[in-house]
Amino acid sequence: MATMLRDALEANLAGRSDADGLIEVIEAIAEGASRVDALTRRAALADVLGDTGETNVQGEIVQRLDAAGTDTFVEVLSECGRVAALACEELEDAVFVSDAPSHPYLALFDPVDGSSNIDVAVTIGSIFAIYKRADDSPVSEQTLLRPGREQIAAVYVVYGSSTVLVTATERRVDGFTLDPDSGAFLHSHPDITIPAKCAAYSVNEGNAGAWQPEMQAAVAELREAYGLRYVGSLVADFHRDLLKGGIFLYPGDRSSPAGKLRLGYEANPLCYVAEQAGGAGSDGRQRILDLTPEQLHQRTPLIVGNADVVQSVLQRLSAG
Repeated sequence: MATMLRDALEANLAGRSDADGLIEVIEAIAEGASRVDALTRRAALADVLGDTGETNVQGEIVQRLDAAGTDTFVEVLSECGRVAALACEELEDAVFVSDAPSHPYLALFDPVDGSSNIDVAVTIGSIFAIYKRADDSPVSEQTLLRPGREQIAAVYVVYGSSTVLVTATERRVDGFTLDPDSGAFLHSHPDITIPAKCAAYSVNEGNAGAWQPEMQAAVAELREAYGLRYVGSLVADFHRDLLKGGIFLYPGDRSSPAGKLRLGYEANPLCYVAEQAGGAGSDGRQRILDLTPEQLHQRTPLIVGNADVVQSVLQRLSAG
């Protein structure tokens, strides 16, 4: 019989005194993911297709499933009894839950990644960065501005042909597939490492005309060496690259030189997953996980995947 989520996490975290209560946080994410999965499977019937007519703090149109996902994950993380504060891509301000020592964790998340794909039934996902509070001081927005290397765990969920929850802790990445019969996440992908051979590159080549010449040259080299695989949902492209080998790029361009992806909600957690699985992540100049955020909704360029291929791209960029 396949191992349940809690049993696998208990085995992975055995002896980790610094991870007390972390399982409850991840279980809360799993509960929220189950609810979002149910909405996704019934999207048109559950009236979560289309947009709300509102824009979020990012200036983006809010999809109905974005709003439902935000409400769901704020609820489960706030009620799990372990999270002191959380921040979400869709909310302008952080949510403060409790300063009590029994709430030692911080969570930053993108509730529904790939919003533009919701209405056409293409794979979407959810992404979470989890940090441990440094002390019992009152939490504030500044408390959440932590470099990605300080994450104690990261989680993402893929809602596709199957629903898969991936957890990353120090030097360990595991995948759990939602069993629709029991409603449980079962341990389906133990001890994931990125394959040594890069199989594909993922980038929106439609933006190539707006890239810097160095990035155009780097992608041209990737085009010669690998096949292009691009879904347009960050989680979907990243998940394929994690399991099959590959590199994902979302460079800055003339209109958005600082990039479009969010450092705290997308780049940091996925680069943490990649590094624990043997990969690497960069903004084109330095390691993503070494960046200290200056603001909650900070954006960044992103290059993530097979470590050797990421390094080759960085060398091409630095060569000019």
